[in-house]
Amino acid sequence: MSSDEVSPDRNINIFHCLMEVNDHSVHQEIQEFLKSETRSEQRLSVFQCSALAYILQMSEEVLDELDLHQYKTSEEGRPRLVPAVRNCRKARLSDCRLSETHCEVVASALKSNPSHLRELDLSFNLLRDPAVKQLCAGLESPHCRLETLRSFCMLSETSCASLASALKSNPSHLRQLDLSGKDLQEPAVKQLCDLVESPHCRLETLVLSGCHLSETHCEVVASALKSNPSHLRQLDLKSSCASLTSALKSNPSHLRKLDLSGNDLQDPGVKQLCGFLESPHCQLETLRLEKCSLSETSCASLASALKSNPSHLRELDLSDNNLQDPGVKQLCDLVQSPHCRLETLR
Repeated sequence: MSSDEVSPDRNINIFHCLMEVNDHSVHQEIQEFLKSETRSEQRLSVFQCSALAYILQMSEEVLDELDLHQYKTSEEGRPRLVPAVRNCRKARLSDCRLSETHCEVVASALKSNPSHLRELDLSFNLLRDPAVKQLCAGLESPHCRLETLRSFCMLSETSCASLASALKSNPSHLRQLDLSGKDLQEPAVKQLCDLVESPHCRLETLVLSGCHLSETHCEVVASALKSNPSHLRQLDLKSSCASLTSALKSNPSHLRKLDLSGNDLQDPGVKQLCGFLESPHCQLETLRLEKCSLSETSCASLASALKSNPSHLRELDLSDNNLQDPGVKQLCDLVQSPHCRLETLR
């Protein structure tokens, strides 16, 4: 049970054998753990992780979210929990040293009938081509109902081809694809754009921020959007404000969420953006400008633009900007406006 060479499913089978010979000691330990109010502070052994995965997997109640980091255990113990993915709606498996074997388990969850999984986060795992191929086998399944897929890591051209092919064969349920932070090569971007061009594609959010996209990459993305733009509602490429504003003014009605966080926009960039916000056709509901070097001048521009057309904006995030008192006062004037519909201000 302590060997790293044994697959998570085989470990669960060993635990199942203990149950069949009427050894319920570990089962009782885990049941007490699940009932404990201090379970976030209790450390699970590798063996107990396999037992917990078994119990969660066999539960009649579908788990709303499986987050491997919410359990206190070792780096060896955490991947033992992966089989529980078969009985949950959201799986957060980020930074868990997932192997090809673990990806085979996730694929089986996507293939199962019925498949409960709707959201899958694989961020910060070093997934090679064979592991991605395993996952793609799950994505191709007619039983797969996945709606959100976040961050395959270390995507090669081969992996992108596998991913695009899998999603083209069964794309109707996927609404959000996040591949941020990947150094994508031109053939890989082309593969993804072929997916977007598919008439069966229903993607609403595509995140490629931090992907070191070149001008050629962006031309390929633009071509794909022109051919089939009807479903996409959020595109995150971290573009320049002047070009972005010009494009949005010409066809802004579908965009609901815009995230430009982490860009050094400064005052001129924000002024360009406000030209879009003032447009009577702007339907933006969420605007995120975290860590964008905003000043008092930027706040004044934003407040003025949003006061002139504030009715749709529900969420405004200005975290980690050195606004100072005058900048905050400008924003408070906006909040006091009778036309302001903001529900969240960060």
